[in-house]
Amino acid sequence: MVIGYRELAGILRERIESGIYPEPSHNTLPKHADLAAEFDINVKTVRMAVRLLEAEGLVTAIRRRGTVIRRPPAMTRLGAERYAKNKWRSGVVAFAADREASGRSWERGDQTNRVRLVEADAEAAAALGLPEGAPVYERARLVRDQGSPTHKLTSFYRPEDVQGTPLVSPEPGPAGHGGGFAVLASIGLEPDVITESLYSRMPTPDEVAELELPTGVPVVVLKRKTSTREGRIIEFARGVHSSLHFEWTYTFKIPE
Repeated sequence: MVIGYRELAGILRERIESGIYPEPSHNTLPKHADLAAEFDINVKTVRMAVRLLEAEGLVTAIRRRGTVIRRPPAMTRLGAERYAKNKWRSGVVAFAADREASGRSWERGDQTNRVRLVEADAEAAAALGLPEGAPVYERARLVRDQGSPTHKLTSFYRPEDVQGTPLVSPEPGPAGHGGGFAVLASIGLEPDVITESLYSRMPTPDEVAELELPTGVPVVVLKRKTSTREGRIIEFARGVHSSLHFEWTYTFKIPE
């Protein structure tokens, strides 16, 4: 019986998920001609099957390498645990908490930093309780893991809250010992409540370039509001994460 491209995609999908292909193929599918010979079909059917797997995010066609199999996310992106006060009080910043939970090393230079005084857009202004266009500090970071960009995160602050603190320093890496949350705590604005929202979408062309994303890879957008125990919003942040690098995990007590 001659198989069609959907049936072939199903066979290849099962092989990928069962781990048949990673060795000795060096994380690539066999060549199209070899698959065509194995299943006694034409190369066009193989191409259509591979395109289907590409649309599902299982493989990526890379010039001179072939059809590369996408590996599971390299890191666990912690939920509430990444913000634990005992971590930033002891000098562990949020992105480093993810690395440590995943058994990976990190360096200060893994995070770039750009700080500007800008006019608040509608979303940032609403989150911080300011009129649109009000001046805010924008702190944009790009984070890398072993040389590859994993995500970017941009935080917005009221100028009167962070003026003169390490949060407005342009130096690469986290904002001082323990990162931004430790800085806020040191000036009497200790983070106590965080609200995060997440959704996925396809990346913009700029995001594809900045995060070095292969074709067809979605991003996870995170929006975060951080407030003190008294309810004062002290930070609004927007992040764009490559779905190739993270598995999101949350552990929490179920409310009554």
